[in-house]
Amino acid sequence: MSFFSKCIFLSKKIYLLFLSGFLLMCMACKKEPTLTAKLITDGPGFSDKSYNAKAWEGILKFYGEEWGNEEYFGTLYDIIPCREPALRTSILRQVSEERPDLIIITSFLFADPIKYVVPSFPDQKYLCIDADSFGFENVRNYLFASEEGSFLVGAAAAFSAQKDGVQNPSFGFIGGVEGDIITDFEIGFIQGIHYILPDAKIFVHYVNDWGKPELAAESAKKWYDKNVYAVYSAAGASGNGTIAQAVAHRKAGYNVWAIGVDADQYEEGIYGVNKSAVLTSMVKNNDSAVLSGLNHVAKGTFSGGNVIIGLKENGVGFTTTNPELKEDIVKRLNMIRSDIISGKISVVATYKDRAKATEISNTGIKD
Repeated sequence: MSFFSKCIFLSKKIYLLFLSGFLLMCMACKKEPTLTAKLITDGPGFSDKSYNAKAWEGILKFYGEEWGNEEYFGTLYDIIPCREPALRTSILRQVSEERPDLIIITSFLFADPIKYVVPSFPDQKYLCIDADSFGFENVRNYLFASEEGSFLVGAAAAFSAQKDGVQNPSFGFIGGVEGDIITDFEIGFIQGIHYILPDAKIFVHYVNDWGKPELAAESAKKWYDKNVYAVYSAAGASGNGTIAQAVAHRKAGYNVWAIGVDADQYEEGIYGVNKSAVLTSMVKNNDSAVLSGLNHVAKGTFSGGNVIIGLKENGVGFTTTNPELKEDIVKRLNMIRSDIISGKISVVATYKDRAKATEISNTGIKD
């Protein structure tokens, strides 16, 4: 080997040694996450495949993990389902005593427990979804303009009925537990349908439970048997019963649809190749809110207050996963979306305009 060749060989060897040493140093310097978080849910945990599942996704995104491969689950972050209403206050107090860096609460039904518990833990940071900050500096609460996203899926159902040539179509809404946060979905859905079909009949029913899909299925079956075209559920895990019933009816040859909520529920409605009973879903980006809160804690910029996010902030929207939601309908929905953002179309909700919302709600047929 010539002197020149030996130099090249030695240079390559030195370079490889340097590179391997550098990579080892980088691996040693890699910081493992240390921030701790606890997610408190009402009713089922992330098994609801909608509202709580989206919040869980936000946690996984923060820690850089994926469903089914959660390395830090049970150590840095955890989930605490509250299945009994009477335990809400005690569970919130217990978790607060554990002092995680951030407590995440995904239910407006925790509003009273927050008022009772938070004053005892002024240094504990809380992120809430659909509740209230109540002026506490350590409580950051995200509210979603769910009526805006619900308006769009209502319009989607109406457009689809028109395209299918359905004469005098009717629609249904199934809620979980009645309250301002859930009636926002109802009010927006009704407005969206009536924006396209002013005389359409809309049936409304609340099952008063977040975890009993059989109750939603019962109402959905009754409506689908009467050829109600589409049923929209904002009922947590109970709403899965609507989707299951829509699957059964579509298999039996009925031209009916379910409309998903909070997350893209297309896969929950699959009954064949490229076939789903979920026409579209109103997505409520809880994951974005949770991720935002965790990042604020990590950066030391966490602050209290109520934050409202809607279509403009990409807090809500609709899905286009199902090819049965035709391109021309999607185009028209995006035009409506732009009009809502610009203010050309005004969408009301119970917590913004109770009188007007009540008037609209009364156009729904309580069942």
